[in-house]
Amino acid sequence: MSNVVDIENLSVRFATDAGAVTAVDGVSLSVGEREILAIVGESGSGKSVTSKTILGLLPETATVRGAVVLRGRGRDAGVDIVTLGKKELREVRGRDVAMVFQEPSSVLNPVYPIWWQIAEGLRAHGKVSRAEARRRAVEVLERVGIPEPEKRIDHYPHEFSGGQKQRIVIAMALVLNPGLIVADEPTTALDVTVQAEILDLLRWCRDEFGSSIILITHNMGVVADLADRVAVMYRGRIVEEADVAALFSAPQHPYTRDLLAAVPRVGGGHSATALSREATDASAEVPREPVVAARGLEVTYPGRLGRSGFRAVRGVDFEIGAGEVLGLVGESGSGKTTIGRAIAGLTKVTGGSLRVLGHEMRGIRERAFRPVRSDLGFVFQDPGTSFNPLLTIGEAIAEPMVVHGRAASPDDARGRVEELLEAVQLPRDYADRFPHELSGGQRQRVSLARALALEPTLVVFDEPTSALDVSVQARVLELIRELQQRFGFAGLFISHDLAVVDLLATRIAVMYRGKLVETGPNSQVLGAPRDPYTQRLLASLPVPDPAEQAARREALHALAHADGA
Repeated sequence: MSNVVDIENLSVRFATDAGAVTAVDGVSLSVGEREILAIVGESGSGKSVTSKTILGLLPETATVRGAVVLRGRGRDAGVDIVTLGKKELREVRGRDVAMVFQEPSSVLNPVYPIWWQIAEGLRAHGKVSRAEARRRAVEVLERVGIPEPEKRIDHYPHEFSGGQKQRIVIAMALVLNPGLIVADEPTTALDVTVQAEILDLLRWCRDEFGSSIILITHNMGVVADLADRVAVMYRGRIVEEADVAALFSAPQHPYTRDLLAAVPRVGGGHSATALSREATDASAEVPREPVVAARGLEVTYPGRLGRSGFRAVRGVDFEIGAGEVLGLVGESGSGKTTIGRAIAGLTKVTGGSLRVLGHEMRGIRERAFRPVRSDLGFVFQDPGTSFNPLLTIGEAIAEPMVVHGRAASPDDARGRVEELLEAVQLPRDYADRFPHELSGGQRQRVSLARALALEPTLVVFDEPTSALDVSVQARVLELIRELQQRFGFAGLFISHDLAVVDLLATRIAVMYRGKLVETGPNSQVLGAPRDPYTQRLLASLPVPDPAEQAARREALHALAHADGA
């Protein structure tokens, strides 16, 4: 059988104001029929540039050398994508190769219903009547698991969940039955349970449609779950290529070994240590005045246009002791971020009681809470959007000190800013840089420095590593752990990844649909979970071992069938 695509000695350079930058340097790859090839590596390794070259999606500033030979269904003679013009590329896209992007919201047009957007691909390759377009849209949506497709085709993107939007994007890719699907980080922004469903769907695309798949990812658990073969990229080059079982059992290149070592594993954190048991035993003796104490906590968002409000948090009880880190886990929409925002005074408490640093948050006025804010730090999920792009890094870190009267100006706080930069392992001269000049991991380090600027008693971490590469994530998590031990602050660590939470927290609370379904020490929640939802959350978490992951996938399917029964 011929390969679906052959990439031969591909090099891609981008023209910039500072000179030419080589993003891909002499890459050669091939993908066979019905094969899933995973291309892995850090941000900037060249994996996404390589995948976009296959569809001719590079900007005009790119110079491409080499060949990308693509063979469509029923066509032995391939076409070299590098040599095609815009008209020929439009004929190839969708029919021979389609792409599933990382963020479905950026792909779906918010002003058109779903059926129209699926039909757009059909119309690009021939005349299709409105009735036929709707029929085929219903058919493909049903095949990717969208419930009630006859009704949902007239809905708009905002009326679907994140996982459903990703299914719609996959449906758009499948509607013309392409021989190759390029999936660029298709599960990065999804919860682990939804991620497992999307991986099953991609596997089904291979088995039922006969499509080959190129999977771009930095998640080694996803690779172990889905891929047949793996190519590891580092600084624009392929440093290792192997069958998935061989790569995970005996990685050859030092970078591959480092990548696998950086993957957090359930049982690799506090749950595996005797120190954790001592800490959790000690935490059972709750101090007389815990840092945070919730009793029957309720948060309801008001409805609009006469509609009833939405209860995001329903009767939740928990405590955080001084110097303790509590892990709060659950899917999107479970209420965990709402609790974090309520603790920080960013969302109103509508029922029950929530005491933060000795202050009752229900009914509290901003004027009364403002002095307490100096004892609170907050680390956001996306550091890029939490910084003012017009302020330097030094000014951003100094801003809390100026606002709370600890310094007269950013210049006055310069010494403290440089101390904080050193604490988060960044050079002092980074204070003069702007946020766009730093990588994602570096911006998150700056976000940590800003959160610690006022030496807070409590820090809320809202998914601080979910958007980071696995190796960068490992360094940031280690840094958070070191800073917590050094400064002794209490913390609420919000995440949907139990393995990440295990590294930092000594107790875990599991949220599901606004309720707290399970709480306890790591060893109990991760080792012997009682609630079915916690069991499903654990089974959904992919691990970097193909054999173990296959067994976990079967266990997850068994749990799903049991829930359905």
